[in-house]
Amino acid sequence: MKYLITILFFALLGCKSAQQINKQNVENAITKNALQLLEDKRFHSVSVAVYKDGKSTIKHFGELTIGKGNKPNDSTLYEIASVTKTFTGYIAAKAVLDKKINLDDDIRIYLDEPCPNLEFNGEPIKIKHLITHTSGFPNMPIKSENKKAFFEGLKQIKIETKPGEVYFYSNTAPEVTAYILEKVYKKPFEELVNEFILKPNKMNLTKFTLNENDRIRLVKGYNDKNELMPNFNRTLWGGISGLHSTTPDLVKYMKLQLDQSNPIVNESHKKLFKEGSDFWEGYHWYIIENGNELIIRHHGGIYGMQNWFVIYPKKNIGISILTNTSFNETGEILEKVVDKLYDDINK
Repeated sequence: MKYLITILFFALLGCKSAQQINKQNVENAITKNALQLLEDKRFHSVSVAVYKDGKSTIKHFGELTIGKGNKPNDSTLYEIASVTKTFTGYIAAKAVLDKKINLDDDIRIYLDEPCPNLEFNGEPIKIKHLITHTSGFPNMPIKSENKKAFFEGLKQIKIETKPGEVYFYSNTAPEVTAYILEKVYKKPFEELVNEFILKPNKMNLTKFTLNENDRIRLVKGYNDKNELMPNFNRTLWGGISGLHSTTPDLVKYMKLQLDQSNPIVNESHKKLFKEGSDFWEGYHWYIIENGNELIIRHHGGIYGMQNWFVIYPKKNIGISILTNTSFNETGEILEKVVDKLYDDINK
């Protein structure tokens, strides 16, 4: 009996040591890649979260205010910008499963006023075109001062390509999606995000609307000239941007997106439009599948901060990287950091 207990003790000790070594490897990989990024003096801080083998590792570097040495922490609030679109995609996927909408629906059946212009040679814009950036809508809304102006702008859009054939990134389309989701569920979009995503996953610090204490924790970011940039003010539904989050909450979002038993997640990760040999659009997700490699990701960029949110379903890994800097090449630089970090933690 003593012999069996001894074997069990050392087996458990071995498991614990392996976990400790694995966590240390992840921490070392994060530190190495974060410090290399901060060698570029246009970057001032970076927060990195990794979820691997059921364990999360979060580390913060640099300073939020130039010269103050105030490192970000787990309660620091970042604007996640266009990563908000993936929340829109999740609720759209739920609406499809709930039979509230159909991917092949002509979007005009949900609009309160006629928009005969929202077609090309008789081919209507469908919901699947909104969520894959193939609607033919312009990038930015023609009018965005308020919701009424937004719909006035919709009537002025001229669709110049057949919907579903040409990818063109649009910040107009997700707002139409958010409006449609409000209409079919008869609830404000912000409430839908809370009810379907934030509350069930205990993402208590992720929100659209901030109180005074939240604003103290909200990052103020910079451009490449070290000029302080304004925070984004949401004026429409929030389908394109407007969510704020923390690194621990984004780990919870990773866990959700890696939950392959969740039918909404599986629906939202469906490949709906192919662009290139190994690149697809899902429900506001960019999906890369090449052999055994599967990457599902989205980038977010706003005035003074940028981030990448990436999951690797076949490896059960998630990575989020956030920085308080935004300039033209930031997204490309962060993408390379994510790729290198992924390689390092899998060595």
